Amino acid sequence: MMNRELEFLFLRRSRMIRRCLISPFFPGLQAMPPHQPVHPPQAICTSRSGGESGAKTFCPFSPATSATRQLNVMSRMPALREPRDLYSPASVSNSRNILAFRWIARFIALGCYSLFLLPGFLQVGYYYFSSSQIRRSIPYGDKPRNKLDLYLPKHIDGPKPVVAFITGGAWIIGYKAWGCLLGQQLSERDVIVACIDYRNFPQGTMSDMINDASQGISFLCNNIREFGGDPNRIYLMGQSAGAHIAACTLLGQAMKEVRRVESISWSVSQIKAFFGLSGGYNLLNLVDYFHSRGLSRSLFLSIMEGEQSLKRFSPEVMISEEPNIGAAVSILPPVVLFHGTADYSIPSNASKTFAETLKSVGVKAETFFYEGKTHTDVFVQDPMRGGKDQMFEDLVSIIHANDAEALAKDAVLPPRRRLVPEFMLTLARRVSPF
Repeated sequence: MMNRELEFLFLRRSRMIRRCLISPFFPGLQAMPPHQPVHPPQAICTSRSGGESGAKTFCPFSPATSATRQLNVMSRMPALREPRDLYSPASVSNSRNILAFRWIARFIALGCYSLFLLPGFLQVGYYYFSSSQIRRSIPYGDKPRNKLDLYLPKHIDGPKPVVAFITGGAWIIGYKAWGCLLGQQLSERDVIVACIDYRNFPQGTMSDMINDASQGISFLCNNIREFGGDPNRIYLMGQSAGAHIAACTLLGQAMKEVRRVESISWSVSQIKAFFGLSGGYNLLNLVDYFHSRGLSRSLFLSIMEGEQSLKRFSPEVMISEEPNIGAAVSILPPVVLFHGTADYSIPSNASKTFAETLKSVGVKAETFFYEGKTHTDVFVQDPMRGGKDQMFEDLVSIIHANDAEALAKDAVLPPRRRLVPEFMLTLARRVSPF
């Protein structure tokens, strides 16, 4: 009987290991049969004894077994104690251990992911630190993280369109250099890119991130002409958490302008369009999903300044439910959302529902969905693959929509060269923790 109980315990641990460590590396294993119900020990003993056949198999949980003998066995089987122990200090500690185990598994996956993409990262890193077309760490405020990087075209023969880009990083590991690959690509198409850095948690919470992003945008609106940019063609863009921060910043600025309760240093009217890449805009729908993905609810609520602030930092909810927000919504620029349909970090439905909400209140909104693309495919793997990158081409076509000369140049440009072999990109996609 003890062999059966040990088998029962081993099965439980094996499932946990498969979910937390093996599945991120081999997604195909997630197609395995769902968990079988966990039967109580009495049921296990009955099924092993052959039911009505009368087989005399020892069962420590049978009423015929002495209480002393039952306690002796139970003391050696802590995993099968009464349900009332579910929220005991030991169970809580075990839950924390499982969460820590998941984070360790994700860090291992991240290490493997970075290793497979290392050839591309090395080339991009070399460009970042050696290119004369990049103006690194231009201060825009008085905080240590209040800096931005500017990616300039080789030849500035007239005012160029500008993309103010806010990188992702789960509100914790965002950094301006994460936008280097996009900056390099767009600068080759005669577009100036400004990657705005901002305070991450725990340096700051969501309000601090929005304030930093707003200061960075203000700097660009008021100073980009000095770098060859066109102040009348500034596009705001964010990726992942950066898309959420950018959307909150834009809506917050529109509300400030309408209320006229404080002075403003830039205007929503200066933003020609908003581009959201793989973003989430309704935190009320995402908080539990993020928790299931490893970003614990308590940590996420700390970043967002408590559960009571989730609505305030959810642009989709604010637009649909906040009274007297119509005037602010009416001055928002066109919104274009890009998302991969295989994104399991932030489901593509987040962009779909946000676009529907915007359209319902009269905002011009457009969506581009990329079949089978994950969270990192559209931002990392596809650009490193070289050749034609559909998301990038869609983005550039919008920026150059009214510039016939730029469109003509785009049409004759050679395809981008490959940075990483295909087999390494495939392996990176399989182990990606994002």
